[in-house]
Amino acid sequence: MENLRTVYFVGGGPGDPELITVKGMKLLEEADIVVYTGSLVSEKVLKYCRKDARLISSASMHLDEIMAVITGSAREGKTVVRLHTGDPSLYSALREQADILDKEGIPYTVVPGVSSAFASAAVLKRELTMPGVTQTVIFTRLEGKTPVPEAESLSALASHNATICIFLSASMIDKVVEELCKSYPADTPAACVYKATWEEERSVKGTLSDIAVKVKEAGMTRHALIIVGRAIGGEEMASRLYDKEFKHGYRG
Repeated sequence: MENLRTVYFVGGGPGDPELITVKGMKLLEEADIVVYTGSLVSEKVLKYCRKDARLISSASMHLDEIMAVITGSAREGKTVVRLHTGDPSLYSALREQADILDKEGIPYTVVPGVSSAFASAAVLKRELTMPGVTQTVIFTRLEGKTPVPEAESLSALASHNATICIFLSASMIDKVVEELCKSYPADTPAACVYKATWEEERSVKGTLSDIAVKVKEAGMTRHALIIVGRAIGGEEMASRLYDKEFKHGYRG
């Protein structure tokens, strides 16, 4: 009879090993098998793993190979952690893996992590929302190998004048700017953050008129997040949350 164990999808955070959640850290400490996205996850996060744990980089593996390790180990009664960068709910191929576990009847749990979008906002020391400017944040990417629905083109999304966090697109910065400028004015604040919270972290700030030049001069082509919108600019506009005249039931 199988000694079936639950598989844990864990968000490893943006890079800084101290930015993994306590729950994620404890699961790494308990895991027999850790399958991690070797091209993206900081190896410093792996310091929480047991010395006798089996650590497997999935960077050169295809989906069937990854899932064979995960399902086989879970059936052997081993605790398996599938460690993703950032948060598993964003650009992680979680659905494809979860569907296979569902078909195989193997239980799993998803443990959230800190997204690079929030880590990048912290690097810029900016909120992604601002009263009177935008209360909406859009996570998206430019079309590449992965298609994007026509209704979700950057130019269409930019028409909302919200803050846009653009993943996996720094290598196509010229196209990003071209699309955004169809709806945003050229003086819209823009920034690009490379490896937020890693030791190699770098960032550039500007506007849509010059951000492409700055990104290319900085050599940012991968592992970088682009953020565009008025909320990350220098405008001074205080939130009403702590205004002495503002009464509500959420301020503690």
